[in-house]
Amino acid sequence: MVELEQTIKNVYFLGIGGIGMSALARYFKAKGYKVAGYDRTLSALTQKMQAEEEIRINYIDEEEEIPAEFRDKTTTLVVYTPAIPGDNRQRAYFVGAGFDLHKRAEVLGMISRKGKAICVAGTHGKTTVSTLTAFLLKNSTVGCNAFLGGIAANFGTNLLLDRNSSYIVIEADEFDRSFLHLSPEIAVITAMDEDHLDIYENKANLLEAFEAFAGQVNPQGGRLFLKKGLQLKQTQVTGYYGVEVKADCYADGLRIEQGRYVFDYHGRGVDIEGLILGIPGRLNVENATAAITLALEAGVQPEEIRRALPDFKGVARRFNIQVYTEKTIYIDDYAHHPREIEATLRSVREMWPDRPVTVVFQPHLYTRTRDFQEDFARSLSLADRVVLLEIYPARERPIPGITAEVIRKRLTVPGNIVTKEELLQHIIPDFQGGILVTMGAGDIDRLVGEIGEKVKR
Repeated sequence: MVELEQTIKNVYFLGIGGIGMSALARYFKAKGYKVAGYDRTLSALTQKMQAEEEIRINYIDEEEEIPAEFRDKTTTLVVYTPAIPGDNRQRAYFVGAGFDLHKRAEVLGMISRKGKAICVAGTHGKTTVSTLTAFLLKNSTVGCNAFLGGIAANFGTNLLLDRNSSYIVIEADEFDRSFLHLSPEIAVITAMDEDHLDIYENKANLLEAFEAFAGQVNPQGGRLFLKKGLQLKQTQVTGYYGVEVKADCYADGLRIEQGRYVFDYHGRGVDIEGLILGIPGRLNVENATAAITLALEAGVQPEEIRRALPDFKGVARRFNIQVYTEKTIYIDDYAHHPREIEATLRSVREMWPDRPVTVVFQPHLYTRTRDFQEDFARSLSLADRVVLLEIYPARERPIPGITAEVIRKRLTVPGNIVTKEELLQHIIPDFQGGILVTMGAGDIDRLVGEIGEKVKR
């Protein structure tokens, strides 16, 4: 799909409740199109879209659920996510009726070519970096549009629109090679750790995809930044960034003042001293270094960054402190890869070195659990105690012999496996102070509110 046909008046989304799909749905709704869609489960996000944005959503996978005006292929664009299986009945209807179905990534790529795309790629860190980049641009004279992979706490949404800005901040997702549809003007790669091996099979194929993404940066004046230590074979890199390491753009002088990180930024021809970060965690100083670099490249002024940075509240489920009392701290985090878990727990240990840490982790995907079971056990063992939920399958079918037990038996700290009911009825009520961290990319987020209330009591 090169451009959106002029006859299109309606857009139907298969998998509308996904964080990336919902941002697209909101975009088309804001542009005046009629929007509807299907998702498997009701969520707070879909409820909000229905109640506040008048987007029609159904939750029953039947052809009859598709509204009549979305059945005309000359006036309806159908967008789907790869998470929707091939035997989905609504998807089968559109295919059988002769519709051209388009992946979310294709449509996002089309939008990225309508302006100057700032694309944030990486196997982890990209949601926080892209959201903070958008926040810095939004709080400057530059402004931006943004398609984010999480709900920005400052804005309460994953979509930002600004008719006066040509910049579009996009989280560039490597899953299913989606980011290869994008056309970046400015790009950053935060990490290239092994992940999504159900798609890539091995790290060599993953690196090849990142190489291809980097090669799509505009050759006429485009800029590409990499975290220090990452390497691409054939791509011209504008600069590298890091924390307490000499690079083209780096942060140093880290200190904690009144519970917040303070640091100095050094970039291409600019130094900004005494920056205050509004969200906790050393890993977020690294994320902020990348975001500041992108913002400066887009024309944001150093003093605009200094003023805005302390007010950044983060992203839903990214090192979110849910409860903070004298005796107990409860943090919720989206971490679902061993490197993310390690980074989060090391940040927790650095900020509260004398407190015992309990982690509740829900593994995401059978293939990821199979491929990284030893790494999961090693990173989780940075806590004092580990509580595991069973694997959240998402789009996958079970793999014989792969359960949460393969992680538990490799832990070097006490650990057990519980159901969600046992967690809420026994584990959380018996939690006696210290730090509690919930982690995972499945449906563990639906327990956060109740866990928070029990921890407070």
